[in-house]
Amino acid sequence: MTGPASSPIHAGLFGDAETAALLTPEAEIAAMIRVEAALAVAQSRIGVIPADAGAAIATACSAMTVTPADLAQASARDGVPVPGLVRVMRDRIGGDAAQYLHWGATSQDIVDTELALRLRDMLDLWQGRLRGLTGDLAAMAGDHADLAMAARTYGQVAVPTSFGAVAAGWGWPLTDHDAALAGLRDRVLRLSLSGAAGTLSAMGPDGPAVRAALAADLGLADPGHGWHSDRSGLAALAGWTAGLGASLGKMAEDLLLMTQSGQSLLRIEGAGGSSTMPQKQNPVGPSALAALSRQVLGLSGMLPATGLHRQARDGAAWFTEWLILPPLAMATGAMLARAGGVLASLRPDADAMARDLGQGHGTIHAEALAFALTDLGHPRTRAAAEVAELSRQALAQGRDLTDLAAERWPGHDWPALIAPRLLGTAPAEARDFAARHRRPV
Repeated sequence: MTGPASSPIHAGLFGDAETAALLTPEAEIAAMIRVEAALAVAQSRIGVIPADAGAAIATACSAMTVTPADLAQASARDGVPVPGLVRVMRDRIGGDAAQYLHWGATSQDIVDTELALRLRDMLDLWQGRLRGLTGDLAAMAGDHADLAMAARTYGQVAVPTSFGAVAAGWGWPLTDHDAALAGLRDRVLRLSLSGAAGTLSAMGPDGPAVRAALAADLGLADPGHGWHSDRSGLAALAGWTAGLGASLGKMAEDLLLMTQSGQSLLRIEGAGGSSTMPQKQNPVGPSALAALSRQVLGLSGMLPATGLHRQARDGAAWFTEWLILPPLAMATGAMLARAGGVLASLRPDADAMARDLGQGHGTIHAEALAFALTDLGHPRTRAAAEVAELSRQALAQGRDLTDLAAERWPGHDWPALIAPRLLGTAPAEARDFAARHRRPV
């Protein structure tokens, strides 16, 4: 792979060594060899090929190393690496057993199945990271359930919330993505064994039995039918990565706003510096996370289009899939890795949040004041209109809203009356999320 994710300069921002290891040519070749060996063993067990052929092929494959260079020229000519791989493997297996390698299978069977094996490892890796993020957010939610801060809608101060509730709000969608992985695995981690045009004809009546046995041996699902031109599983994967990208991208965008000059509601330890402005602490981590989420959203939108396969199989659509899926997987893994680094370095600033709450001279409590008036018997619409007028006065005169309320409606402890509505359900929701998802200490 080329580009920033594999660049020695930029890989720290956009790369992911663990996901990258599953996307290397060497990993792809090793997985194809594994599939070919397992196919021969299953066929020999069922009697499609001689019993000793499967054992000989498996033994030869166990110590076989094929390099990308061994396949490059043939792959460019054939449009797929499997024919060249099979020729190399047959030469190295030798003897009578070599002719039974790849018996009745087609290139797409091998490529789609080896991809399922690598995707299984990727999904396991990503799920572990996803659960780590959820645990970090749960700890944050529980620790700061009562830490008041200003909520904003349309970029404007709305009502108070708590930082714990904000962290829980970032975390709840991640739990949905985690739960969705079980169904995604059912769609993606399936064997492909259909033969030349989906009929499995070369294996005769034993074809379905071979497919079932191979699926069991590799730990993949047996779809019970051919699916060369059905790319709905990868479309489901694209949808999952898009949802995850949106969730983590939303968190990144919030962090960029909350760390900007003039608010600095959060601190990011180890933030980046500027080449010319020594006062700056750039939110590099959230910025990289936002960029990666955009890449994931863009690539995931392209991947379902590769399902437009002509007839039984289509090289153009399949090749397009190869161009899109690896960078999408890399960006997804990197996005999860960067998110973990960001959360580990995040610290809320309670003093800054308190200052932010008070900057509007108490007008952030306007809604609570209007409802407190309603509780005292004021008509709802009149109470809202009067509080709106008092809010304009508070901003114009630089006076606190509750002080103006005390002058307008004396005899009431307005701070006490509005207090029950200040944070609403925010602390309870933060604690609920923490209780459900916090990792054991």
